[in-house]
Amino acid sequence: MNAQRGLDIVVGAFVLAGIVALLTLTFKWSDFSASSIHGYTLTADFDNIGGLTNRSAVKLAGVTIGRVTGIRVDPATFEAVVTMQIDNKYNNLPKDSFANIYTAGLLGAQYIEISPGGDTAVLKNGDRITMTQSAIILEKVISKFLFNKAADK
Repeated sequence: MNAQRGLDIVVGAFVLAGIVALLTLTFKWSDFSASSIHGYTLTADFDNIGGLTNRSAVKLAGVTIGRVTGIRVDPATFEAVVTMQIDNKYNNLPKDSFANIYTAGLLGAQYIEISPGGDTAVLKNGDRITMTQSAIILEKVISKFLFNKAADK
């Protein structure tokens, strides 16, 4: 009976280690972070944000430099206004920077990619990025392609 109890403890420890490993991978994959970014706030207007959500990444040259902290609809223009928190280490983004919404992989999460411009003036806390490109909606692209193919016949 003592050998059976020892085997049960080993199997239980193995299952527990597997659960901990799964949770660790889940948090790393989702880029979950308990710490908040200390930095400055920028906003940008988009016609369509697709599947962009709060806590989506804001990247520069593929490096995460911030997070989306808010999304709302402007009642005057009916555009999506996205608020981003950018890490203070990146406080030299040119004023004419461009914000694009991209998808990580074919079916991945959406994020904002900042493409720096060439202006010598820099974005400051509360500034707005005026040059933006909305998310590409796969369904719209496919329907436009099919409509054009049908029109060709």
